[in-house]
Amino acid sequence: MLKTKDFTLEVKGLSEDGTFEGYGSIFGNVDSYGEKVVPGAFVESLARHKREGTSVLMLWQHNPDEPIGVWEDLAEDAKGLWGKGRLLTEVQRAKEVHVLMKNKAVRGLSIGYRELDADQEQGIRILKKLDLWEISPVSFPANRRARIEAVKSERMDEFARRLRDGEPMPVKEFEDILREAGVPKAMAVQIASVGYAKAIRSESEGEKAKQPSDTALKALRAAVAGFSAT
Repeated sequence: MLKTKDFTLEVKGLSEDGTFEGYGSIFGNVDSYGEKVVPGAFVESLARHKREGTSVLMLWQHNPDEPIGVWEDLAEDAKGLWGKGRLLTEVQRAKEVHVLMKNKAVRGLSIGYRELDADQEQGIRILKKLDLWEISPVSFPANRRARIEAVKSERMDEFARRLRDGEPMPVKEFEDILREAGVPKAMAVQIASVGYAKAIRSESEGEKAKQPSDTALKALRAAVAGFSAT
């Protein structure tokens, strides 16, 4: 049975000829259905498409009657399923989608897949192997808030645990958490590379930093909550 799963669209470099890059799936994202895709889930499917000379389709809203483009490159990286696609702007619907994407009116990508291997861990369904059929731009990703809040909560819990265990996250990972929370890039870099770096350096030098760390964590949670509400 073909299933779908939605993700917030993160487009980079949308060009006038319709070429763009983005993520069709983000690893470790526990969605509102209690499922998450793990690294390696797409490896066999992508290899099969390459071996057999077939292509992952780009459809509009999962409609098989409305192909709107081609995926020129798809690969897994540490973050998720990365893709470089091209809207075929000679097609009327693709031309419309191009305009919508440029103006951020299209806000999601959704994968169409068959589930081949899954497991259950602590109440979460782990999707370990998926047969990828298509990746569709969609008007908006369903259950967006629930999905993003789950990711933020999971990353924040990990951040707090590592602080308590005396193994703080590297500066770059902390910067990523801030970016996921909606903090602008320049501000996230400044906070992570100056304030946070100084705090974890103090701990590593043996200063008593538990209380400052607790204070920092509370401030970070408040910041995340503030950005979530916008």
